[in-house]
Order: sequence, then C-alpha cells, then structure tokens
Amino acid sequence: MEKIKSFTVNHINLEPGIYESRRDFVNGIPIITYDLRITKPNSEPVMNTAEVHTIEHLGATYLRNHKEFKDRILYFGPMGCRTGFYLLMIGEIESLSILTLISGMFAFIADFNEVIPGSEAKDCGNYLDHNLPMAKFVSEKCLNSLEFINNLSFEYP
Repeated sequence: MEKIKSFTVNHINLEPGIYESRRDFVNGIPIITYDLRITKPNSEPVMNTAEVHTIEHLGATYLRNHKEFKDRILYFGPMGCRTGFYLLMIGEIESLSILTLISGMFAFIADFNEVIPGSEAKDCGNYLDHNLPMAKFVSEKCLNSLEFINNLSFEYP
C-alpha cells in the first residue's frame, strides 16, 4: 500500500509552523489541508489531551464564527500524534490571510477567560478533559513562533 503524503514528510526535520499538507479538488474547487505544527516532532514533548481538547473547542469556535472565513472552514481538529492540528479550508486563500487567520485564532485562545464553549456534559463527550491555562500557554507560544514565519509558501522542508 502506498504511503500517504503526510507520512512521507521527514518529521525529524519538521519545525513548528504552518504547512500546506495537501490539496484536493472537489468539482474543481480546492480543499486545502493546513498542518499547524505546534511542537517539534520526536524532540519536544507533545501536548496533553486536555489542552488539545480546549484548543480544539476554542479554535473551532473562533474559526467557525470568523466574519470573513467562516463559510470556508471545513474542519479544525487535532493530529493523533498531538504535535499539532489540521485546518481544512475550501478555496484558494492568500498565504498572508491564512497566517493572519491562524494568528488571530491563537490570540483569541491566549486571551480567553470565559467558560469554554461546549464544555458541559450535554455538549461534549469528554467534558472533564479541558485545560484552559495550558491551552493559553500553548497558544501564546504559537503566537511567538508565528511572528517569525517567512516561508509563506507553507512548504514542508
């Protein structure tokens, strides 16, 4: 069986950042999967499930309510390895706009001080597994690393 593209990326050389993981087409319209790599694979500790879960709830809330891009968000969720998240969007979007969108999402999470949306038992399948302080810490770290992104092609190394 053929390896999927994301398993052919050399994870030893992969740094935190934004990468275009894949580009698919549905009826001629591009569906772009972005790899939002938070930690350096196989080098830094992975995120714990509680902060991953909180970032997922807050990130999805931010993205699906974004006035410009909410209708272009298909999915936002964690990678199984807990080193980052996938963001699937419909249509071509300028790289600088993606960087601004993702920076805005992490700023929203870093500054968030309310009840986590969807964090009650009736709304979530694992409502006790959240960690807002760590989600804020991770998001602040992401904001600092995104400031130094100069590869707006989002290509894997």
